[in-house]
Amino acid sequence: MLIQTILTVALLLGALFFLGRRAWQAFFSKNPAGCAKGCGACSAFDAEGLQRTIEARAGH
Repeated sequence: MLIQTILTVALLLGALFFLGRRAWQAFFSKNPAGCAKGCGACSAFDAEGLQRTIEARAGH
């Protein structure tokens, strides 16, 4: 019974750590875009290029 309690508490603490870390990254990110992933994909988004593509295809 004691081992089950220890494993449950360890699992709960691990989940809380994971969720807390994700929340911290979401609110206090070093990336100016505020992306929590940290992969750089969010900053590579080109809104002007996307707008030009939409306008070019709408003209066809």
